[in-house]
Amino acid sequence: MESPKSYPIEEALKAQAALRNLAGLAPEQFPLQAFVGMVSDEIEHLRQLGHTDETIATVIQSHSNIEITAEQIAENYAAPELRHGGPDSDRTR
Repeated sequence: MESPKSYPIEEALKAQAALRNLAGLAPEQFPLQAFVGMVSDEIEHLRQLGHTDETIATVIQSHSNIEITAEQIAENYAAPELRHGGPDSDRTR
């Protein structure tokens, strides 16, 4: 049996941008809470490696136009039980 195909996020974002452009839609916007939720896996791993939320915020700001603070990361971080379809994963704040 063949493994399901997977693609890097960059490819998915390029395809989404092309589809939104074809549909005449503006780029999708994410509230800060949703963005932090999307990168919570990475935040968790970086914390395990000893990085602080301040460092993580600095890296995000240095490589994007996203304005974020360490405090916002801490406030909006999605714990593992709230990610990946866990029983509380659809909980809203």
